[in-house]
Amino acid sequence: MIEIKTQQIDNRSVIIPGSKSYTHRILIGSALSDGVCKISNALKSEDTLLTFSALKQFGINAEETSDGFTITGEKGSLKSAPEAIFMGNSGTSIRLLTGVAALGQGEYILTGTTRMFERPIQDLLDGLNQVGIAACSTKGNGCPPVSLVAGNRKGGHVDLKCKISSQYLSSLLLIAPCLEEGLEIDIIEGPVSKPYIDMTIDVMERLGIETSREGYEHFNIPGNQIYNAGNYNVESDCSNASYFWAAGAITGAEITVKGISAETQQGDIRFVDVLEQMGAQVKKDDSGITVFGNNLKAIDVDMSDMPDIVPTLGVVAAFAEGTTTIRNVAHLKAKECDRLSAVATELGKMGIDVTCTDDGLIIKGGKPHGAEIETYNDHRIAMCFSIAGLKVPGVVITGENCVEKSFPTYWDVFSTLY
Repeated sequence: MIEIKTQQIDNRSVIIPGSKSYTHRILIGSALSDGVCKISNALKSEDTLLTFSALKQFGINAEETSDGFTITGEKGSLKSAPEAIFMGNSGTSIRLLTGVAALGQGEYILTGTTRMFERPIQDLLDGLNQVGIAACSTKGNGCPPVSLVAGNRKGGHVDLKCKISSQYLSSLLLIAPCLEEGLEIDIIEGPVSKPYIDMTIDVMERLGIETSREGYEHFNIPGNQIYNAGNYNVESDCSNASYFWAAGAITGAEITVKGISAETQQGDIRFVDVLEQMGAQVKKDDSGITVFGNNLKAIDVDMSDMPDIVPTLGVVAAFAEGTTTIRNVAHLKAKECDRLSAVATELGKMGIDVTCTDDGLIIKGGKPHGAEIETYNDHRIAMCFSIAGLKVPGVVITGENCVEKSFPTYWDVFSTLY
């Protein structure tokens, strides 16, 4: 466990590693490319290394470099994997790679931790089955482990449910160019987390893939395309930047996250707009984005497109005057933990009145006090509650090493705030 030091912090600038979401997608696009891809500023975390390791099990020549990876693509062809592919508790890895496995040979088993066995994936399996790719939940409960039999690369039309995770759509989009007829996808429920769909399309187009879409309802990706090999840089991660912007908002110090542009496709950049609505000051320039707060006010906000930011916003709301309502994030119950219950429980320990609704949280701002915070082995719970400790004494984070999942150097960067 780690006890957070509470003291006045000065204005600071921090540098955040590469985006986890972009790293996953560029790794996969590179593996499907026509040659050597050099990926720089990639995030090397528990989750992204699981994707990297899985690609090697698919027969891809993949090596780590000092600041990223070198991947040699095989033009959309993968080898068989006689051993089960272990995905830990990385929902992104197993969902994106379940689709990718369809480009291989024979049967694949994708598995993970006990918590992974509770995370839904059936809507993606249904989509794959619609185009003749045999995929099923081995336990018959719509969750991993997953069995998939590759071999049918024809493609076709899919009616896809996407109200639980946008990763179902991203998985199909990533493999669509490698299918004979491509994929035509109609979204019949959802989607949630729309900016992550934009990221997937962005990576595909950067790697030379032709795409066509009508908003978030219809996608048409022509087949018989190949991702282009090349050198690709991963931009810094806005989800991980959120903790430092939150620190500026609740402490009043000017915290600058360097190397992030307001023009990024990452949806979590919009968190600075949410903080601005709450009364924080936001400055954007060529060096990065700065946030500092004073007399924060509660807001009513739809966070369906920024689900990873909800725990962070929950902590900020505890320091704001009034009652904050967070809506349309029911899918957070199926993350690394039930994040809605986790945030409510841990803020409750700090003396904050929180109500869980069917699709969000209602948080009455007040005067939080110190508490021992259970992280539920969830990286985002550990990081967001550490920010509270900058403002109030006695915040102790248990299981702090869970940050390895997405931000292995978090505690080092966090320590630079003092």
